[in-house]
Amino acid sequence: MNKVIITVVGKDTVGIIAKVCTYLSDSGVNVLDISQTIVSGYFNMMMIVDMSAANKSFAEVSEQLDALGDQIGVSVKCQKEEIFLKMHRI
Repeated sequence: MNKVIITVVGKDTVGIIAKVCTYLSDSGVNVLDISQTIVSGYFNMMMIVDMSAANKSFAEVSEQLDALGDQIGVSVKCQKEEIFLKMHRI
């Protein structure tokens, strides 16, 4: 499996999850797990996705999600699972 961690943070607006998930679906990326919360009007989402069947490279997905985030007013960041785990290891 080719797991990637995606985080989305910003002011809450209608359609954030829909737009991000539509992009992922169109790119052949499977959502394995998703957690989202809204605190004092700020949206925070973390997703674990599988890019094994993706029709785009990790770099393309990361770059295009960053651009999508700019369009909808949120910050979208992608990290490969192995890098995420090493960064958060104690």
